[in-house]
Amino acid sequence: MKKILIVSGSKSDENLVKVGTELLENWEIQYDYKVLSAHRNLKELMKFIEENEKEYFAIIAVAGLAAALPGVIASLTQKPVIGVPNEVGTLKGIDALLSMTQMPGGVPVATMGIGKQGMKNAVYFVKRLIENEEEK
Repeated sequence: MKKILIVSGSKSDENLVKVGTELLENWEIQYDYKVLSAHRNLKELMKFIEENEKEYFAIIAVAGLAAALPGVIASLTQKPVIGVPNEVGTLKGIDALLSMTQMPGGVPVATMGIGKQGMKNAVYFVKRLIENEEEK
């Protein structure tokens, strides 16, 4: 069975992550959840991805504000990375959305909408990827 990694940049993102983990649990899709910041503990994030990426089919990265997390992860792996901007800060997630969609060439991040709907769509997207892979 395919396993998904969900990474958030802050423990305060857990309420948003829970929207996705509930769906994954309902569909009996295995996942791990880690809190690893691209800003506060970059070395730990890099080490975790390097040592564990083979375990995962895809990675969902939740971040707010500058939202470097999905792009940093995408630069470290060839696995699909789905970014979910959290609705936080003065701009209510618009800054995170723009950050995730403006990746340099060769560092793709599939970016969902801001907040809960974005998290749901990230999980639906991963489910489709898994189902399409299993049909092959």
